[in-house]
Amino acid sequence: MQTPSPSTVSSLSGLKVLDLSRFIAGPHCAMLLGDLGADVVKVERTRAGDDTRSLGPYIAGESIYFMMFNRNKRSLTLNFRNPEAQDLLRRLVLEADVLVENFRPGTMEKMGCGWEDLRKINPKLVMARLSGFGQNNSLSAEPCFDGIAQAITGFMDLTGDPKGGPMMAGTFLVDYATALHATIGILAALNHRNTTGKGQVVDVSLIGGATSMLMTAIPEFLVNGRRMTRAGNRDRYAAPANTFRTKDDVWIHMVAGNNAHFPRFVNMIGRPELLEDPRFSTLESRMVNVEAIEAIASEWIGAQSADEVLAALRAAELPSARIRTVEEVANDPYMREAGHIVDVVHPKAGVVPMQGPPVGLGTTPTAVRLPPPMLGEHSDEVLHEWLSMPDADIEKLRSATVI
Repeated sequence: MQTPSPSTVSSLSGLKVLDLSRFIAGPHCAMLLGDLGADVVKVERTRAGDDTRSLGPYIAGESIYFMMFNRNKRSLTLNFRNPEAQDLLRRLVLEADVLVENFRPGTMEKMGCGWEDLRKINPKLVMARLSGFGQNNSLSAEPCFDGIAQAITGFMDLTGDPKGGPMMAGTFLVDYATALHATIGILAALNHRNTTGKGQVVDVSLIGGATSMLMTAIPEFLVNGRRMTRAGNRDRYAAPANTFRTKDDVWIHMVAGNNAHFPRFVNMIGRPELLEDPRFSTLESRMVNVEAIEAIASEWIGAQSADEVLAALRAAELPSARIRTVEEVANDPYMREAGHIVDVVHPKAGVVPMQGPPVGLGTTPTAVRLPPPMLGEHSDEVLHEWLSMPDADIEKLRSATVI
C-alpha cells in the first residue's frame, strides 16, 4: 500500500472530520480531505452502514463501489434514531473541525443536529451540506441523484449523438464535480475560520454542480437565442476536432481546429492551399463548414493505420490519442508511474488497485494512509481517541445498540 514517510507532515494533519454522508458526492469530498491528511471518521448506520456497501461489484464480498469513495477514513457506527446516539454525535461534534453530510435537507434538524444546534456546541465548526437542490429553496426537499441532476439541468441534452436521444455521461460527473465544489468550500471556510475563529455552513448541490459544467449554454440561449444540444464527439468551438476511424478500424480523437493548430494540420496532410480556402481560412468559417473540413480530415485519417496517423499528429504537435478501453488504461505502466493507480491493502479483500489521489503537493504530499474501512472497524478506537471514553462505557453503548 502507498504510505507516506513517517516524517512527512500532511497539509491537513490534525484536522478532524466527521463524515456522515453516503453514496458518492459527500464521501468523495471527505475522502479528498483524508487524502490531504485529515483524520476522517465515517459515521455510519449500525448493521447496514453506507448504502453503497450493498452495491456490487464485489471483491471477497466487499463492495468495490464503497471502496472507491472511502479510503483514508475510519468507520464508527451509530444508531441515528437512538436519542443517546444523537447525543453522542453532538459530543463528537464538539471535537470536530468539519462535518460533511448529505441527508435530505431537514433530516439533521430532526435529530437535533442542524446547523443552529451544532454551531452552539462548536462555533468553530465548518458544516458542509451536500444536497440535490440546496438547503433553502422551494425544491430543497426533492430527492435527487446524479442522473436526475443531469436530466434537470440539460446536461443529458448536451450528451450523445446528435441523431440520437439524450444520454447520461459515462460516469457520475455531477457527483464528482459537486464533491470538488464542497471540498473547495470547506477549505475556504477553514481559512476564514483561521482568521475569525468562526465556522460556517458550506451549501453545495448537485444542481449547482451540473450547472457549473454547462459551458456557454446559458448565455448563448438567453442572449443569443441559440439552443446548444448534442454534438457527439465534435468540439463545439473549433474544427476539425472530433473522433475519426483509421484504416485498421481504430478510433482516434484529434484536436486540430484552432488558429494555432489548423496550419500545422493542413501542412501535415499536404494541403496547404486550404489555408486560402474561404471556407476554412478562419475559425468562424471552419465552424460554419465543419462537415466539409471533417470530411477532408476523415479521408486522410481513413487511408492510414492508427500508428501512422498518431505518429504524424505527434510530429506536428497536434493533440491526439487512440481511444482506449479500460483494460488498456488499467495495464498502462504510466498510470502507476504517475500515481494515478495505486495498490491498497484491504483488511478482507486483500490488494485492491484503485485510483490514486489526484492532487500532487511538493512539500506536504497526499497519500493513501488507510484502506477503506470495514463497517464499525474503528468505533472503539475513535471513541477512545476523540472522547477519552473508557472501555466499560463503550461496552454499555454497544449493549444498548447505540453503536
